[in-house]
Amino acid sequence: MLKKKLKPKVSLISHSEEETKICAQRLAKTLKAGDIVLLQGDLGAGKTTFVKGLAQALKVAPQKVNSPTFVLMNYYKGKLPIYHFDLYRLGKPQELDTLDFDDYFYGEGISLIEWPERLGKHVPQQYYLVEFKHKGEHQRQLCISYPSKLQPKSSH
Repeated sequence: MLKKKLKPKVSLISHSEEETKICAQRLAKTLKAGDIVLLQGDLGAGKTTFVKGLAQALKVAPQKVNSPTFVLMNYYKGKLPIYHFDLYRLGKPQELDTLDFDDYFYGEGISLIEWPERLGKHVPQQYYLVEFKHKGEHQRQLCISYPSKLQPKSSH
C-alpha cells in the first residue's frame, strides 16, 4: 500500500540516536513546503528521534519535539511549519474522515506521519517513506524511498 510510485531506496544502518538524527537532517535539506514524510516502524524503532533530527535541521529545538500519540498532531514552528502526526492510537482510518488533512498535507509546511498504515484512503499521492527496522539493541536500519514525479494528468 505505501510503496506505490516510489523511486529506489537509500538504506543505511544507524548505530545511535545521533546517527539517526544526522540522517534526518540530511533528508530535511531536500524537503520543501507541501512535502509529506511517512515514518513506518515498530514501537521504539526511532521514528520520533528521526523527527527530532529533521526538526532541528529546520530550526526547531529538538527538546520541543515529542510524540503526539495522545493529541494526534503536534505543530512546530521553524524554517517551515512542521506537522507531526502520530496515528498509533487511531482505531480505524474512518476516524480521519472528519479531519481536513489537505490543509496540512498540501499546505505551507512539511507533514511527518508516524504509523502511516493507519491512513487508509487518506494516503497522499506523493510522499517520502522512511522505514525503520530493529537490527540490534543499538542498531536500526533506515530505508528511505523518494517520491516519483506525478504523471501528467490526461486531458481526456
